[in-house]
Amino acid sequence: MDKSKEFEIAIKKVLELLGENPEREGLLKTPSRVAKAWSFLTEGYHQDPKEILSQALFTSSNDEMVVVRDIEFYSTCEHHMLPIIGRAHVAYIPDGKVVGLSKIPRIVNVFARRLQIQEQMTEQIADAISQSINPKGVAVVLHARHMCMEMRGVQKINSTTVSSALRGLFKSDQRTRSEFYNIINTPAPSNF
Repeated sequence: MDKSKEFEIAIKKVLELLGENPEREGLLKTPSRVAKAWSFLTEGYHQDPKEILSQALFTSSNDEMVVVRDIEFYSTCEHHMLPIIGRAHVAYIPDGKVVGLSKIPRIVNVFARRLQIQEQMTEQIADAISQSINPKGVAVVLHARHMCMEMRGVQKINSTTVSSALRGLFKSDQRTRSEFYNIINTPAPSNF
């Protein structure tokens, strides 16, 4: 039996355990839909961040900070399997190589599309970039809302968790770190 069918059987059992009738009209296709949704939501397990980054490395004399900010992401809490919704800000300082800009959001998605805790995801993004392109520094800041805190438990609506991971110059040089935080905290121009 393939994994998709096994997943569908498991979802059908979950529906029964919840007191639902998986044979009623509205739920007939739910196990299949859920299996497809979870396949997409966890596709990061089958992606290699180093391979993604290595496909778009270019020689460059640029040694100034590169920032991709406000990268929307959706992840899933590994403790309750509920959504984490947030934005990532990623920066690096090149050291002879730059990476295609679209690869940065792809790396965020690789780690977001796994069962996660925010702190771990922040570290994983920073380490993947640091190890793959060898920059002078990497900074990652995630701002996220956790549905495990909002929908259940303490039920604190709109509370935000912020996590950061700093490597190289972002960690050792206060001016570099301050420049990064100023960039990510400055509102985007109104014409964006």
